[in-house]
Amino acid sequence: MAMRPVPTINPTAYAVERYATHGVINRRFWAYLIDLVVIAFWFILIWLALVVLGPITLGLTWVILAVGLPLAGLTFIFYNALTIGGTSQATVGMRAMGLRVVDPNTGAPVTMLAAAVHALLFYVAVSTFLLWACDVFMGFVRDDRRFVRDLLTGMMVVRA
Repeated sequence: MAMRPVPTINPTAYAVERYATHGVINRRFWAYLIDLVVIAFWFILIWLALVVLGPITLGLTWVILAVGLPLAGLTFIFYNALTIGGTSQATVGMRAMGLRVVDPNTGAPVTMLAAAVHALLFYVAVSTFLLWACDVFMGFVRDDRRFVRDLLTGMMVVRA
């Protein structure tokens, strides 16, 4: 596997080559929508399988539906941890939009734990519109297009 070019980064000033972050915010939005479709597809497949297996198992799989529903929100966090913290450094939507996540100081991949915390911060911010708006606004005013959650977790989304 060939090494991808690492953007030139000055950690003290967060100066990044212009091509690496040009159009990243727009691409992140579309990538998120693609990821929602991917996760919804898996939810529907699993739900259908459990519903169909319900009569065969005398209702035992319906218990899984009732117990598993509150845990469904963790799916998004695991999805981000496995995909962003994995070898591709991007979710399915990010790959489709030509993005990847790197450590801003080294250009290296981020850890799964950092990716999971990043996803958790995103869903906490989305739950309160004002917090989410401040998070995104920061991306528009910074030259490197990093959101607050990117700064807190030591991540940077760049073009692949």
